[in-house]
Amino acid sequence: MNAKEINEKLNFYIRPQTFPVAIRLYGKSEALPDKVRYPKRDLGSAIPVCQGTALARRYGWTIAMGKEDQSCPHGFFVLGFTPGESYLDGSSGEEAGVGTREYVTSIARNVTRLPYGQYSFVVAAPLQSAAFEPHIILIYGDPAQIARLIQGAFMMNGKPVTTPAFGGVACGSFIARTMLTDECQVIMAGAGDRYFALTQDHELAFTIPWSKAEMVMEGLEKGHKTGWRFPTPSVFRFDGALPPAYYRWTDILRKEDKSES
Repeated sequence: MNAKEINEKLNFYIRPQTFPVAIRLYGKSEALPDKVRYPKRDLGSAIPVCQGTALARRYGWTIAMGKEDQSCPHGFFVLGFTPGESYLDGSSGEEAGVGTREYVTSIARNVTRLPYGQYSFVVAAPLQSAAFEPHIILIYGDPAQIARLIQGAFMMNGKPVTTPAFGGVACGSFIARTMLTDECQVIMAGAGDRYFALTQDHELAFTIPWSKAEMVMEGLEKGHKTGWRFPTPSVFRFDGALPPAYYRWTDILRKEDKSES
């Protein structure tokens, strides 16, 4: 299943309001795609990673962010663009006036980070037009849409989607943690994602590692056939209206309960 096919399935089953985003990380020796925008060169300033992905999902641009293009200390650290000794021991954050050394150290201790120097650029583009095979697919949606993606992942492997919630440093989850765990992630937008990337109050984010993309699409299709859909179908009733299989399942459990008593 290629990126275009996955994009079509996301648009059919999830219907996101902004473009699903393809994200790929590039090492020093790798050639970047043609026709990319570099924030420092083309936009006149360095920006946070979350703002770069927002330009891809809202404007349809292909954005390449290297060391010179990255303005956020968290993203700079999380992407492995800096050795980060002073981030790890809290001294640089304390000197900058962010908080105490202990506070900054606690952030460093808990955030997920890519190895220093492994990658030189992170590139984000709309999935439908990405000129590269992504490492990660990033989708923003409301809770019902994100629930469908969680169901799609869970339906095929039976594993819950688990992500530490910081309320910040979202790039640590949607890039670094997805890359390092090779598992889907649910991301609560943090301050930067809201201030600079215009993530709305009703939006959450979900990431799919490329290795799991086809599996999640199969789960979405399977769930759709059983009645898990978006928009969510609903009818207010005073009696239960569960799928027939659920009633049979409950009956089996009742029989087991009677046999034990």
